[in-house]
Amino acid sequence: MEKPTPVDEEYFFEGRAIVSETDTKGIIIFANRKFCEISGYTVNELIGQPHNIIRHPDMPKAAFAQMWKTIQAGTLWHGLVKNLRKDGKYYWVDTEVAPMYDENGKLKGYMAARKPASRKNVEETAALYRKMVESER
Repeated sequence: MEKPTPVDEEYFFEGRAIVSETDTKGIIIFANRKFCEISGYTVNELIGQPHNIIRHPDMPKAAFAQMWKTIQAGTLWHGLVKNLRKDGKYYWVDTEVAPMYDENGKLKGYMAARKPASRKNVEETAALYRKMVESER
């Protein structure tokens, strides 16, 4: 199998953010055009799928466990995430995930906004994530 290669984030993002929304179980209910372009999936391929359709195997389970704990507590989560494109390439994003509420204050889902991660942050985070993944095995 060919080694996955990174995408050119600056080219793909062109100053626009990736935005997606999920229901309370993490099923995608909205994906903006930029999310589709960068992930390589069409909107129809994304809607109705679990958001982890783009999870890269290098991501530690503990990072997502912390994210879920944070957002289910009603708090904004911020972190770096390595995502896997449909074509097998990957990209790093600086991510914020926040709970969304309906007009009655009831949790209705989550919104994520992502932008390119800095090279420095990727290098630091990748090393930490490698150690975390190794400890999960």
